[in-house]
Amino acid sequence: MKSQVAFACFAMLLMQNVVSGFLPQAADKKEKVAAFSLADLKYFHRFTKDDQHEYTPDGQEDLNAWTDMVTIQFYRKAKDGEAIAATANAVLENYKANKALIVKTYSVPRSKDKPAEHLIVAIFGRPEFIEVAFSRLRMHEGVGNAVIYSHRIYGQNVGSEMSAWLEKKGPTSEGNLMKWDAMPKLPSAK
Repeated sequence: MKSQVAFACFAMLLMQNVVSGFLPQAADKKEKVAAFSLADLKYFHRFTKDDQHEYTPDGQEDLNAWTDMVTIQFYRKAKDGEAIAATANAVLENYKANKALIVKTYSVPRSKDKPAEHLIVAIFGRPEFIEVAFSRLRMHEGVGNAVIYSHRIYGQNVGSEMSAWLEKKGPTSEGNLMKWDAMPKLPSAK
């Protein structure tokens, strides 16, 4: 009798394995959901500290070796257009203090529907990489914030490579950032 029970258990286990091979398999990993898309590229949350939230595309999880990043920075004391303009000026001065090359500054005038917005395009040269940052400062739901798209190229003496990237993709990157009107659901501060 024991051998019949053992054989029946073995047969059921074997059948289960055979049948399950023909059934659709549930993914072991839950598919990641992007926080948002910018320029048809999906971005995933990577880091939050206080009011700073960083996102990179799939395959760029290493925050020491990313190529494209979007940072959302909140300026909670900025509650109106004048305050966000002052914040934009402070960000510009901070970039200059950090030896950035300021490529462009631009303000979109306020309209009757929304306060002015400000754009700063800056290049940060470092020994191990060069980074361009397109920083859009704006009001969103009554709070000032910056949405910053950054692109990095790693290596030494990569200025000509960054120049070629800026010539080819800079205007499109700027345009995509300035028309982007989404705000992801933000994770809790850590």
